[in-house]
Parts: sequence; structure tokens; C-alpha cells
Amino acid sequence: MAIFSQAVKKVSFRGKEPVICPICKAEHHKEELMSGGGRLIAGKLTQELRRLYEESKKYGKIHPLAYVIQTCPKCLYSSFPKDFSLLKEENIKAIRDTTTHRQKLTQVLFNNIDFNNDRDLVLGTASYILAIDCYHLRSHDTAPTPKKAVCSMRAAWMLDDLYSEASYRPYDKARDFYYMEAVKNYAKCLEIMERGGEPIESAGYILGPDQDHNWGFDGIIYLNAFLTKKFSNQLSESVEEEYKMLEKAKRYLSKLYGTGKSSKSKPTVIVDMSKDLYDEIGKVLDTLKSKSVSAS
Repeated sequence: MAIFSQAVKKVSFRGKEPVICPICKAEHHKEELMSGGGRLIAGKLTQELRRLYEESKKYGKIHPLAYVIQTCPKCLYSSFPKDFSLLKEENIKAIRDTTTHRQKLTQVLFNNIDFNNDRDLVLGTASYILAIDCYHLRSHDTAPTPKKAVCSMRAAWMLDDLYSEASYRPYDKARDFYYMEAVKNYAKCLEIMERGGEPIESAGYILGPDQDHNWGFDGIIYLNAFLTKKFSNQLSESVEEEYKMLEKAKRYLSKLYGTGKSSKSKPTVIVDMSKDLYDEIGKVLDTLKSKSVSAS
């Protein structure tokens, strides 16, 4: 199953101290990505705020996101490392009772995989899907919504990578499913930012959505608008509904663009991307308005 060559396996190491799973009490040693040495060669930043990496001649293709999520190889309980041991008793029971479900989920999507092996693209992708499944069962004080949003986004990215390598597998369908999960969860994040309900600020360290730069709450606003535009047809049942949805996303985006123009501390990259997206959504709204007038 391993995708990496023998040389590439040197990009990671196992932690010395064993980690005890709070769900099944099994021990494992978390794998960590080694830094430096030209292992990661940064490429362009995509419209989805994903940092692409060029292949290293010495180490081959490295997927840094694959090493983030902590997963118990036995019961497949998964989460961001900071949350791994912070569970309430009712969460432990719920996650323990769904172990068989997680095993079936990975079997359906990836056939036989083993988290005792070194991380590769398949295991990395599976770890995010498992984390989403587990965060469904976590308490609100863990801020599960933004974590599900980020995990959904990363799962979609990595499933797209898998599809480019193995198009004979239905990774494209799974990719589209997790993009839609990201849409729903980013929209919920905006509601939480306005009305409360979860300590979303406690999840600030993972908002990313990628690892090279954390765009934080600006990233939530931008990605909500980007994903709404990308999937507006699937999210709406009428032209009127699509128009309202995009208009709302544009309104949120205008706040990001507006504060960016007046703040020197706001990175110009996110401000410029927001301006371009704002204009793109405006054009779509004009087209939808024309359709609505023609139909009336």
C-alpha cells in the first residue's frame, strides 16, 4: 500500500512517548513530519487557500497534511492532537459504540488500510474522514463545527489528489461529497461567529485551512463565499434561492474586503483574492437577475 519510496520514508519519525487511546486504551506512537532539509518545496497558493508543493528530487512527493490528524490504529478514533485526550464520558461511549461504523467506512472507501503503517496519501485522507466522523460525536465545547469544516476541505483536496492518481476508484464522488460538507460547515461557522454556540476562537489554531499560513476567521469568510459560488447550483432549488445565497455570501465578503482596504495589518493576498471573488460573484448575480427577469 505504501506510496513512498525507501528514501521518502525518512521524512517522518515516531514520537518516543506512547499515546494511549482514550477510547480503546490501545497504545501507538504518533508519526510526525520532519522539517527542513528541502523536504517541502512550496508552490502556488490556489483559490481555495491551499498551498501546493513541488516534488523533491531527494524525497519525492510529500503530503504534509497527511501527518496532522491523530488516529488510533485499533479503534480508528481520530482528532486533532490537542483534542485527542479531551473527551467527556458520553463522548467516549458514543465513539466507542461506533467503532464498527468507522471500520466499515474506511473499508468501503479505501479497502484494507492499516494505521500502523507510515502515513501516505491514502492514510492521510482517511484520517480526515475519520476525524469528521468523530467530531460529529464531540461536545460543543470542543468547537467541532470549524474542525469539521477544515477536515472536510482537506479531505476533498486529498481525495482529488487520489483521483488524479487512481481515477478508476470513485474518489471523485467522495471528493464532491466532502466539498459539500465543507460548504455546510463553513456556513455554520459564520452563524457561530455571529450568534455563538461554540468557542470557535479555541479552534483558531487550525482554521488554516492549510498549514503554511493560517488565514483564521478571514479564511472562514472567504471560503464560505468561494464555496457558495462554486456549488451554488447544487445548493439551491431555484434562481431566486441561488441569488439570495450568493448575495449573502457577497455581503460577508464585502466586510473582509472593506476592512482589508483600511487595515495595513491585513495580508494583501487575502484582500486581493477577496476583491477578485467579490467581482466574480457580482457577475454571477447580474446573470441570475437577468434570468429572473426573463422568466417573469
